[in-house]
Amino acid sequence: MKKIFELQVENKKAERQLESVKSEIRKYFKRERKKNLPENAVYWDFDCRFGKSEDEAQTLSASEITAALDKAYAETWDACYVEIFSKAVMKEAEVSSEEAPSE
Repeated sequence: MKKIFELQVENKKAERQLESVKSEIRKYFKRERKKNLPENAVYWDFDCRFGKSEDEAQTLSASEITAALDKAYAETWDACYVEIFSKAVMKEAEVSSEEAPSE
């Protein structure tokens, strides 16, 4: 997902708009986590970027997105850029007894 969210909308209270944006992002995470994992994958991970614009966006973890939105709201940004890409985290290959160092 690459999207610019408006934080200050003329006909809505700012707090309601902020909650609407957070809700949309949570729904995206939930929808992506429901997708079937590829073979040998353990879980879905997310690459996230957040900022005033695409050029100013900084890398964040998925858990830091809502805190960054709260900070943007506190600083009264008009809009913010959010970029989230899902990736499957693969299971590490098990070390066989032949490859293990001997004592």
